[in-house]
Amino acid sequence: MNQTLKKYLKILLPILLGVFLIGYSLSKVPLNELLVFVKNADYSWILLGMLCGLLSHLSRAYRWRFQLEPLGYKVRFANSIMAVFSAYLINYTIPRAGEVARASILTTYEDVPFEKGFGTIVSERVADLIVMSAIIGITLFIQFDFIYQFFIEKFNPLHIIIALVALTLIAFVGFRYIKSSQSTFALKVKKFLAGLLEGVLSIFKMKKKWAFIGHTLFIWSMYIVMFYVTTFSLTELQGISFGAVLLGFISATFSIAATNGGIGSYPIAVYAAFSLFAIPESPSMAFGWIVWASQTVLLVLAGGLSLILLPVFNKNKRAEITKNKDEV
Repeated sequence: MNQTLKKYLKILLPILLGVFLIGYSLSKVPLNELLVFVKNADYSWILLGMLCGLLSHLSRAYRWRFQLEPLGYKVRFANSIMAVFSAYLINYTIPRAGEVARASILTTYEDVPFEKGFGTIVSERVADLIVMSAIIGITLFIQFDFIYQFFIEKFNPLHIIIALVALTLIAFVGFRYIKSSQSTFALKVKKFLAGLLEGVLSIFKMKKKWAFIGHTLFIWSMYIVMFYVTTFSLTELQGISFGAVLLGFISATFSIAATNGGIGSYPIAVYAAFSLFAIPESPSMAFGWIVWASQTVLLVLAGGLSLILLPVFNKNKRAEITKNKDEV
């Protein structure tokens, strides 16, 4: 019973949180005010942002093939594309279910064992995590003076020093505990870190590792460019600093994990980041909704089309796989 309850809570809680955050965002900026921004937006920039998003997803689908080839599977690019877009769409309904569906699609239509397909998805997430960490590091470096001044103005310097010392001690004690302990929690953390390291090292063992790295950098570059060019769609945001764009992008990216596809949380995360730069509330919130809505439309259309076309495109291939299994 407890397991069933947990399963339903994992599905329901992000949805309920998303609904709550939608209500919260509309309480900050009314719908009729948001619609004015949407109506007056320059859609040429929004479409350009959608194109950048599309290119990043296509690159992700192509990059996936570099991981599958060393395992002995030459996956058709069309199937890789449709699996990626289907996964994005499914993630809007059940968090993280898209990754499972993506591996299952390759099992169904390319005869790739599920555990192998899923393993490549995990390792690509490791690569994405590394790049995201690098983006955060670069942003902190670029905006160091601004961030330093912000914290000095908001908090007592002595309190900041005490907090940093406390965090360092907690990290040290936690590391020592995890390293020596055999508790269930410690073993899970060690297993996770070992898997993380294995995923990183597996990237450098690929035949086409530089192509994989190149595509990874391209994917994240397109994400940032997508976010940046869309700012030009609102006259109120023209002239925004690139540092503000980076902080807004980072905040928005993390918000996607909070609710299904970032619904409700995405515009609030953008607003929270932009408010640090004294950017007005209304255009910040409107921009967050425009970016989220435009990319969601892209993923819903492409994902829905992919789910429809997958069985049609693979009709003969699926019959061939079934026949081979029957013969075995």
